[in-house]
Amino acid sequence: MFRLLRCALLIAILGLWFTPGCAAPKGVYHTVKRGQTLYRIGQVYRVDVNQVARINRLTDRSQLEVGQRLFIPGVSSIKYVPATVVARSKTSVKLPTSKPKKTTNARIVRPSVTARAPKPVAVNTSRSARRVKNKAAKGTFIWPVRGSVFKKFGTKGSHANKGIEVAAPVGSAIVAAAAGKVTYSGDGITGFGNLIILKHDDSYFTVYGFNQANLVKSGSFVSQGQKIALAGRPPTGGQARLHFEIRRGKEAVNPVPFLP
Repeated sequence: MFRLLRCALLIAILGLWFTPGCAAPKGVYHTVKRGQTLYRIGQVYRVDVNQVARINRLTDRSQLEVGQRLFIPGVSSIKYVPATVVARSKTSVKLPTSKPKKTTNARIVRPSVTARAPKPVAVNTSRSARRVKNKAAKGTFIWPVRGSVFKKFGTKGSHANKGIEVAAPVGSAIVAAAAGKVTYSGDGITGFGNLIILKHDDSYFTVYGFNQANLVKSGSFVSQGQKIALAGRPPTGGQARLHFEIRRGKEAVNPVPFLP
């Protein structure tokens, strides 16, 4: 009797081991190449970067190491991910720091090749050059909301508008113009009400103000087109609209040339 019970128990345990529920989760391992970012990996594989970061226990999501293996859930094949961060090579030219001292008993030997300082390169700061720069990035961002432009970018009279204001009904969806990380979500900046700031690749930032409500928290990652807020009105009242900015570092740029 005891042997029969032990055999039945063993068969039950083996049955649990080989049930489909114990199968390995579906996915692939992606090996990080130079210049790849978590945002772009998530875009190519069409997966949530928050889930990828959580599964792979990434403490600093903005820093990936070359050769690091990331498990991508829910996909069946490894895909090509283009590099978005280009490493810049630096060259230095050493110049003579002092002249050789003259002596009475020794002859001065001059070097046959003298290092020369590189000629200054002229930087084109004209408006046409800036327009070319903007055109190169056209289509990188999408419209955060569809509507007529209520206020344009630039200076009008004594008022400088660092972004554009797009008319939108109260409560309509505001979406992320590009994939990125939420660096600010709150109402602590005067004049903008509920405000969201996203950080993107290549030192770009986008700003979303006058929100009725923010739907994402600081520190989270969002994908392009993801709903992040509801449209509202400025703190001073008036027509419902979205205040939208694109910045390259600390410099505000006209968003319109970057949008499709």
